[in-house]
Amino acid sequence: MKKWILLLLAAVAAYYWMKDTPEIKNLNNSGVSIVAFGDSLTAGKGAPKGSSYPDVLAQKLGREVINMGVSGETAVQAPARLPQVLAQNPYMVLIEFGGNDFMRQQRMEDAAEAVSQIVDAVQQAGAIAVVVDTGGPGMGHYTRAYKKLAEQKQAVFVPEILKGIFNKKEYKADMVHPNAAGYEIVAQRVYEEIKPYVK
Repeated sequence: MKKWILLLLAAVAAYYWMKDTPEIKNLNNSGVSIVAFGDSLTAGKGAPKGSSYPDVLAQKLGREVINMGVSGETAVQAPARLPQVLAQNPYMVLIEFGGNDFMRQQRMEDAAEAVSQIVDAVQQAGAIAVVVDTGGPGMGHYTRAYKKLAEQKQAVFVPEILKGIFNKKEYKADMVHPNAAGYEIVAQRVYEEIKPYVK
């Protein structure tokens, strides 16, 4: 009798776990690499070499994370580098853009459209797309747009990586960029969201 009760409880738990876990496109694909595709927040500006969020994330995952961050790049500019990203035979691509678009007062709709194009290309190549949201002050409209985009396209969403960092000097290297301690927090936030989907 106890065995049946345990089996029933396990089945119910599995049902609710599956119900609450979003369906992600291209799970368990044949790609091999994890690529961090982004701007200076991905490149690790403001921190010593080896302290970028992709470097710290690689340590947490126990596998290489290819850093393809370029300082100053906007979301609108980023699709031009997609061939280089897809040439890495990615299993998963972390897409982090929007901060430069926001600071240059460019249209959020254009940035969101560019990120949408990147997600489409990554998924068409067979990889898992991860939309990484900056979440800096005044960027709530980006967060909402990126979350909706990720849900519609069955991509992983990492919200507000700079939340609680941007306004704290102990985590900042300059007015915009985290220091090593700040990138450690960013890496942990990304890690927690992607861990269930990393093979």
